Amino acid sequence: MPLQLQVVTAERVVYEDEVDMVVAPSLEGTVGILPRHAPLMSVLGIGELRIKKGAEETPLAIGGGFMEVLDDRVTVLADSAERADEIDVQRAEEAQLRAERLRAEGAPADPAIMEAALRRAQVRLKVARRRRNVRGGQPTP
Repeated sequence: MPLQLQVVTAERVVYEDEVDMVVAPSLEGTVGILPRHAPLMSVLGIGELRIKKGAEETPLAIGGGFMEVLDDRVTVLADSAERADEIDVQRAEEAQLRAERLRAEGAPADPAIMEAALRRAQVRLKVARRRRNVRGGQPTP
């Protein structure tokens, strides 16, 4: 019996389908969800949400949020979520460079906000590049 996955943001449904496994970036570490998983409520951090269905793996860039697992249903309420094909690589690279420059300069902004911006840019680039590097159904690291 597969998992019913729904990934939503305040603006839209980003992903909805039956899947075999979900790997999510919780604040406590990476969490793998398989069918018949125990009920769970978890806070998600900035990271890559990996969706496995058969031999395919679909990555999403997640900007934090919550995940609920209940009765083979996984619901992700994400602050932000993007599919690889939706990510503008040039824009993400520019955001990463800006965040790195501000961190190096010791900008007066809140360090936690700067680190979160840098992490979001890095995750978006990782997800976008993973889509480009898929060979034979298997993403390259």
